[in-house]
Amino acid sequence: MSKSLKDWDLKLPHAKFAYNRAPSYATKHYPFECVYGVNPLTPIDLLPFPSELRVHHEAELKAKEMKRLHEQIRNHIEKTNVAYKARANKHKKKLEFSPGDLI
Repeated sequence: MSKSLKDWDLKLPHAKFAYNRAPSYATKHYPFECVYGVNPLTPIDLLPFPSELRVHHEAELKAKEMKRLHEQIRNHIEKTNVAYKARANKHKKKLEFSPGDLI
């Protein structure tokens, strides 16, 4: 592994793959899991199968699982956003203005 900054373009795909395999704080799931339904160990796990091998007998079950996963992720993001908002507004004073106030 070189220490040169000139080969960043070769290292970027590895960093991107590692980032997508790490769980997100907001979702508590891996980005790969959110999109593909699996968290691959290596990039080759993401390669599509030849079309004759892509017969899914349990496609409806897999689709229901993905919908359930996306619903869980959506709920967790909403809870996380509420927590972020509460933390950000913790020290803010609520200001009320009336018509005619000089602001």
